[in-house]
Amino acid sequence: MPKKKKDELEEKLVYKPKFIWNAVDAKKRKEIFGFAEDYKRFIGEVKTEREFVNRAREMAEKAGFVPMEKAKGKVGEKIYVINRNKSMALIVLGRRDIAEGSNIVVAHIDAPRIDLKPHPLYEDKETFLALLKTHYYGGIKKYQWVNIPLALHGMVYLKGGKTVDIVIGEDEKDPVLMLPDLLPHLARKVQGERKLFQGIEGEEMNLLIGSVPLKKDEEGEQIKLNILKILNDRYGITEKDLIGAELEVVPAEKPRDVGLDKGLIAAYGQDDRVCGYTTLRAILEIDRPEKTAIALLMDKEEIGSETNTGSKSSFIEYLYSQLISLEDGSFTPRDLYGAMTNAEVLSADVDAIMDPSFKQVHEPLNAAKASHGIVLTKYTGAGGKYSSNDAHAEFVGKILELFDENGVFWQAGELGKVDEGGGGTIAKFMAERNMDVVDCGPGLLSMHSPMEIASKADIWAAYRAYRVFFEKNH
Repeated sequence: MPKKKKDELEEKLVYKPKFIWNAVDAKKRKEIFGFAEDYKRFIGEVKTEREFVNRAREMAEKAGFVPMEKAKGKVGEKIYVINRNKSMALIVLGRRDIAEGSNIVVAHIDAPRIDLKPHPLYEDKETFLALLKTHYYGGIKKYQWVNIPLALHGMVYLKGGKTVDIVIGEDEKDPVLMLPDLLPHLARKVQGERKLFQGIEGEEMNLLIGSVPLKKDEEGEQIKLNILKILNDRYGITEKDLIGAELEVVPAEKPRDVGLDKGLIAAYGQDDRVCGYTTLRAILEIDRPEKTAIALLMDKEEIGSETNTGSKSSFIEYLYSQLISLEDGSFTPRDLYGAMTNAEVLSADVDAIMDPSFKQVHEPLNAAKASHGIVLTKYTGAGGKYSSNDAHAEFVGKILELFDENGVFWQAGELGKVDEGGGGTIAKFMAERNMDVVDCGPGLLSMHSPMEIASKADIWAAYRAYRVFFEKNH
């Protein structure tokens, strides 16, 4: 067969994801790198779900979005709804009635981290140090969080309804906090016989916060008292206020380019704020779509989408009831469930790209590769697809056709070998509402670590995918 005909036949019949850097021109490369700089600034400043919602609201209002209570229900109107300052919906009303369908991209904006216990602060009298007791959040390798600079972000509720926001450790003049590890000279028996995941135990993750007493030669816990005085002088906080506080310990590092060619980004919280940011950017740029476009930025995915700010909550039903009432003045349960049944969803969550040093955990034919585009994941779960959404062939086919028609770089992938491990996403909770949904997000290296790695090309591809999906009319 002549080479030309063979090439034509392969192009028609064979599926080959494109390496983005070889497929784009100089102008597109510049666009990719420019988008990445905007993203780095955002993710370097936004390290908690509350901070994400606050920044998203600011960006939305600047783009013309209004809160639901001010909405009038006109085509093209831009609306936002905030749920307890930790999850959020942004909506652009479409030309069609919402009963005919809506295009949803749902991402989660929480990330693995270390939280404080309700009674966190104590003084170790034998070592003359003050520390904070912690409780890790989400699936982390605990040993990765020791001996690195950590920052404290969060909110404390004070007496009388006043709240105070806290950020310590991000400014170069700020002190940082640290989880100390045992020196190798003394670790052979205590840690050397443990398995890797137990190298650091949860109750050993005690955070250094102080070492100077309030008054010298005084009885009592003077180092602890000094820390409480500093917090009280600066923020008005007492020890009792810490019980219900939401204080998150996160890496103090800023996003950094990786590699001499600067094609990768290392940053905290890219699972899943890389999808949250690209979804946000996409919805802010939509104008008068055919179907109503909805961006959902949800909390608590890393611990199973629990509580009233997670995707298991009735916030989504509440949102749809508001939108239906905005159109018709009232709604019935049939209207509600009909609108959700006709909705189509991209579950915007990250996947794993093949690790060059640990290829054995991947099945190469079905492993995502860096800089080959957004990863479409038909199913997640573990083992025999347990606890997974498994997207229908009709819906997957429609999405791939949409991406191809609009020049979106994409690849198919799954999370490792069948019996190697697994994971879940928001997709199954959207499917439980009878929505068609498939997982679709960029791949990461070092997922759930303090500094995750993503390709700038894949981040840009995700943004393009979500925007095209919001704009689709079929």
